Amino acid sequence: MEALSILLLLVGVSCVLLLLRWKSSTESRGLLPPGPTPFPLLGNFLQLDRKNVIQSLMKMSEVYGPVFTVYLGARRVVVLCSYKVVKEALVERAEEFSGRGQLPAFSKDFKEHGVVFANGKRWKHLRRFSLSTLRNFGMGKRSIEEQIQAEAQFLVEELRKTKEMPFDPVFILSRAVSNVICSVVFGDRFDYNDEKFLILNRLITERFRVASSPLAQLYNIFPEIMDKIPGPHHRGSKCSQEIINFILERVMLQKASLDPCAPQNYIDCFLAKMEQEKQNLETEFCLENLVMSTFNLFFAGTETISTTLRYGFLILLKYPHIQEKLHEEIDRVIGRDRVPATEDRSQMPYTEATLHEIQRFSDILPMSLPHAVTRDTHFRGYLIPKGTYVYPLLTTVHYDPEQHSNPHDFDPGRFLDARGRFQKADAFMPFSAGKRVCLGEGLARMELFLFFTTILQAFSLTSPVPPGQISLVPAVSDLGKVPPPYRLSMLQR
Repeated sequence: MEALSILLLLVGVSCVLLLLRWKSSTESRGLLPPGPTPFPLLGNFLQLDRKNVIQSLMKMSEVYGPVFTVYLGARRVVVLCSYKVVKEALVERAEEFSGRGQLPAFSKDFKEHGVVFANGKRWKHLRRFSLSTLRNFGMGKRSIEEQIQAEAQFLVEELRKTKEMPFDPVFILSRAVSNVICSVVFGDRFDYNDEKFLILNRLITERFRVASSPLAQLYNIFPEIMDKIPGPHHRGSKCSQEIINFILERVMLQKASLDPCAPQNYIDCFLAKMEQEKQNLETEFCLENLVMSTFNLFFAGTETISTTLRYGFLILLKYPHIQEKLHEEIDRVIGRDRVPATEDRSQMPYTEATLHEIQRFSDILPMSLPHAVTRDTHFRGYLIPKGTYVYPLLTTVHYDPEQHSNPHDFDPGRFLDARGRFQKADAFMPFSAGKRVCLGEGLARMELFLFFTTILQAFSLTSPVPPGQISLVPAVSDLGKVPPPYRLSMLQR
């Protein structure tokens, strides 16, 4: 009886605290962008379709305009829709919108460490260091291009082992892309059959899937409650911990043989910086930031690129006439024997246009990661208080009807001018924009081009399902988009 009384008291105190927090977050609402009226504690949860939060937010924008406020539980969030609004915030007001909001279902594993989820001085130091280190180890240079070219050839040999039989491309593509980032952060690649490497890539794929699930969104809205309820939403954090343990093991191995005067990769450079800064008690260069930054690079450098390729190949199965045009351009510019190179891109407008359209159409991160305003910010006639989370819906950029005609159609021609030359589109932000733009954008673009052209140079892609029956509707569409599962055959050309 006494235990029950204590439990009821704790529940009552928790409710009061949550109510006070909610009241504090809504009392300045008159200055905020408009939005639906929130309920205490629940916020606007009941007005959201838990299976498709993005669609719910887009419908709200039709009522409240392209800048509006919602409450995800007790959390106040400002949502930005359309290319013009997102550009104004992330590019023209970049400093004010450069904070990083947290996603409890994912970022709780990082505790605001690492280059993606850090803020303030920590983030600025880690981003500057990471950009400099990646450039020194070849991002955008010939050395990393040669590594990607070599990895693409390993991938082709692995694909030949399928003997033109239908297969699921998830893990084959993931291993190849993962090996590129391995060469940057660890200094070497793994054999495709390495047991630890196979486990690592399954963990990364599973982590992305769980982070993009409806349960993960529920966790992000009610973290205090969901953290205490058992269920599959905890699987993501278990995956993260296993990935962290893998990275930590590699860090310890490299630390034992480190030559600070001759670092060989990202981890070596970070360890050398830690040694240099060890007397500085306020330094951001500590073991936790090293492990979490490596995790950030590894995750972003594997899952987003392999998912984009997987979506791209599904689209080519759906539209074989596009694949025919790509084959024609590859044969004409590169031929069948020479290894594709990044310098070929300027001579391959249709391939470049198709890759851009794949990124626009697949829209892998439709919500982007949450931003936060770094100071009280006047924006479009409203006042957004410091620390408020901001969701720039990148899907409203890529599917903005004012910027893209018939945006729900897959059409590489939107990236070609009247003379068939490649032309950029302003409303194109697959790597986000502004100060939080993906720091590996150059590397990712190089990988997409080289893997894509190398595979199509060697193979024709076919499906056991007729093109008319192939669906492009994502299996998951929340924080991230995941294409539906499918099988394809690679026929030797």
